[in-house]
Amino acid sequence: LMGGGQHRGDSITELFVCGNPPYLGYSLQNSVHKDDLKSVLSSLKFYQGEKLNYLDYIAGWLLKAAEYGKYKNVTSAFVATNSICQGISVPILWPLIFKYSQKIQFAYTSFKWSNLASNNAGVSVVIIGLTTNFRYKPKIYSTSTNGITVSKTVDEINPYLLSGNISYIRPVFQAVSSLPSMELGNTPRDGGQLNLNFTESKLLIERNKFTEKYLCPFVGAKELVRGTVRKCLWIEENDYEQAIISSEIKNRLNLVRQMRQNSKRKTTKLLAELPHQFAEVRIGKGDSTIIVPSVTSENRPYLPVGLMHGRTIVSNSAFAIYDSPLWSLALIASKIHLVWIGTVCGRLGTGFRYSNTLGWNTFPVPKLTSKNKEDLTRAAENILLAREEHFPATIADLYKPDQMPENLRVAHEHNDEIIERIFIGRRFKNDTERLEKLFELYSKMTGQVDNKQEGTNH
Repeated sequence: LMGGGQHRGDSITELFVCGNPPYLGYSLQNSVHKDDLKSVLSSLKFYQGEKLNYLDYIAGWLLKAAEYGKYKNVTSAFVATNSICQGISVPILWPLIFKYSQKIQFAYTSFKWSNLASNNAGVSVVIIGLTTNFRYKPKIYSTSTNGITVSKTVDEINPYLLSGNISYIRPVFQAVSSLPSMELGNTPRDGGQLNLNFTESKLLIERNKFTEKYLCPFVGAKELVRGTVRKCLWIEENDYEQAIISSEIKNRLNLVRQMRQNSKRKTTKLLAELPHQFAEVRIGKGDSTIIVPSVTSENRPYLPVGLMHGRTIVSNSAFAIYDSPLWSLALIASKIHLVWIGTVCGRLGTGFRYSNTLGWNTFPVPKLTSKNKEDLTRAAENILLAREEHFPATIADLYKPDQMPENLRVAHEHNDEIIERIFIGRRFKNDTERLEKLFELYSKMTGQVDNKQEGTNH
């Protein structure tokens, strides 16, 4: 740390403190880093036991700056990982900062940061200025599509670095809009024995034809996006004795039983006597399932989403909407939903992290009329048909930014136009306008209207 100041008599009128905190997400922190954060939080006047699990290491610097803000006319600025303005860390970190009479004086929205270091990771960062001095109107800076920095003067900057009042987006178990239920896929907890690759499943059927009835398509993020073929053993209770006639199935189930018996988790141990069953089972009653990967590349212009027919088992690397109307696929495949997920769910590395409770259930959608749903259903069909024209190209092939087929791009553009006209009667000008409308609508739907920054006196 470096300190300096201008003196007036024996008093310091200005003090400058500089630091270089490492960019460490929670999973990259060692015990010393975690103890540091715990120490900072426990020393705060307003701390009430908020969870540490989702805070980057740099959050400690912001919290110390906020605490120092109890003195008058304090301003601080940070180049920080953008995760502190995304996802579940926002409602943990920012209420504490604002309780110290801080506000965001200026912000530069997310951009790639690189340096000359040998281990340069090229992380995505934001620049944030905090102050207790409210003489100037806040400004938001961002980089336009042509690489030029643009600025906008606003009345207030919220923790998501948008213009407007605060709406903390927290996970909820019921959708704020009238959307169908989305669930995490099925968890095997099997030591890899209940799922088979293409070759393994083919050999099993060749040896014992009757085993085919116990094999189902097993689809998760990788299978959906890259077209990888995988099957899983799906054996009902009344089929168990028949299934283990196959020595290979019997051997696999014995290995599942052994793995579960050796587990340190009590719930897993209890499942040892049911080796033919997945640990967590979530399936629909119909023959269609919409599937969304839990993590996806930030380089695609749209979130990957698929429609599965028949007896398809979704793995726990993806989310599923069972027996869902097709118009919900149109919403997931839209530009506005991608923008929402990128902001409120946050990232895993540089990729988008999807969440049903934080991303889908919080997604604010105006009330849809029968006509809206008909239009969205046709738009979803057009997207799926456009993909089908390029079979066997996979989602990974079709959604490369510079190589997206024209008919697929047009289908998505048409879908975006339908959805955005439902929101505001026209296309949005940019992502900032999309987010501002989404937060406004979310605030109205959840009653968080005019929720001012806690602790501020302006």
